Amino acid sequence: MKIAGLDIGTTGCKCTVFDEGGKYLNKAYRDYPVRRRVTGHEIDVSTIMDGVVDVIKEVAAQYPDIGGIGITSFGETFVMTDGDGKPLHNAMLYTDPRGGDEVKELSAKLGEMRIAEVTGLRPHEMYSLPKLMWMKKHKPDVYAAAKHIFLMEDYVVYHLTGVTQIDYSLATRTMALDIRSLDWSRELFDAAGIDVNLMSKPVPTGTPAGKLTPAAAQAVGLSADVTVVSISHDQVAAAVGAGAFDGDVAVDGAGTVECLTPIYDEMPDIEAMYRGYFSVVPYAIPGKYVAYAFSYTGGALIDWCVSHLAKDEKQQAKAQGVSVNELLEAQYKNEHGGEPSGLLILPHFAGAATPYMDTGAKGAILCLTTDTGTPEIYRGCMEGVAYEMVLNARALVDSRVHYKKLHATGGGARSAEWMQMKADMLNVPIVALRTADAGTVGSAMLTGVAIGVFSDLKDAADHMVEEIHTYQPRPEMHMKYMQIYERYEKVYQAVRPLV
Repeated sequence: MKIAGLDIGTTGCKCTVFDEGGKYLNKAYRDYPVRRRVTGHEIDVSTIMDGVVDVIKEVAAQYPDIGGIGITSFGETFVMTDGDGKPLHNAMLYTDPRGGDEVKELSAKLGEMRIAEVTGLRPHEMYSLPKLMWMKKHKPDVYAAAKHIFLMEDYVVYHLTGVTQIDYSLATRTMALDIRSLDWSRELFDAAGIDVNLMSKPVPTGTPAGKLTPAAAQAVGLSADVTVVSISHDQVAAAVGAGAFDGDVAVDGAGTVECLTPIYDEMPDIEAMYRGYFSVVPYAIPGKYVAYAFSYTGGALIDWCVSHLAKDEKQQAKAQGVSVNELLEAQYKNEHGGEPSGLLILPHFAGAATPYMDTGAKGAILCLTTDTGTPEIYRGCMEGVAYEMVLNARALVDSRVHYKKLHATGGGARSAEWMQMKADMLNVPIVALRTADAGTVGSAMLTGVAIGVFSDLKDAADHMVEEIHTYQPRPEMHMKYMQIYERYEKVYQAVRPLV
């Protein structure tokens, strides 16, 4: 019997298949269009379901004995539907600016700290609830016609099973889940003027929703005996897939977005979390929580550097049969050894995430000279992302975080230079894992537990999580980086008034 993890992203979805021993077999991927306008960022949700059907159908043709499919998705984005689950509008992504006035209105009614105490989130327009308020105010006919409000995980689960349920971790991204009772907050819904009965039922991460409906089974080419599992918000799935199960381990997600995900063995200090805009999210293990400390531009900043500045190096790398990233790292090392670049690169090219949550922030490159070339700027971009994580790690200290090592996932985990740099800066060991795609691994692990392939998450991790190298921090390099960091932490305050 095979297990599958379905990962629903903002630009595409993929379905990855593993055998009963946790071995990766294959995956299918589909893009779907995202429509961005000056006034908003939207997606036609019906295209997501089309993509889901396509990827499941593709893997089903190869592996008809799939026994379970776990669903994980990006957060915040919601859609109102009719009684059959047909979308009534294009859905707003978290980057959509609408909802700003409504979050102020909600905060004026309840107080920002009260909202944080209930939901584990400092109020912000990225979350679903203020955007729902905007929809009700500006598109009352759509709200009046709505029979369901879905986020993407429960939207897909409903179309596959007919069941309306959403896991706790994704439900928190609405800014409307009570993180203590693990149910919808009537106080928040009443203050927002939104009917809580339109929402799916919150359930623990990794809860089976049921079997495929006959219509869904026929559409995807699988048996109606396949179990569909509500997994989680994608960052939680990635933490599971990284084998991080207690407070001694945090996750470094080195993808397009750089995300540090610490685990808490008990409720963290809410006031400390509030100060840094850090989320408090129920974890897959009951009684434990995670937080998200992140930069909008992790790998995205590296891609920017390569795309715009490394055109000649791309050709050289192609001729040498190496990646442009490897080439730039080698060129820098040949010229400077392992020394810091000395550049101060503020990675806010898409705005500042935690601990600022400042969408108006801009990136900056400081300390350039006539000797600065592309390899130096490339190295500086890597350092800027890492310095931003040091900033976040320090902002998390008061929340009672106590991790002793990091497990690294994502494409950036393949760079030995970047991993060593982060270990040196953060002064903790970093363990690189075999898989770069921890989200689909975590989804499959939880699915395997739900359908009885694995006895528990530890058993699943023994089969599916493989450590390949540990990067130990070097005290002398830590001191060198920290001397530069003392200047880096002042850059945001210096640059922000100018932009």
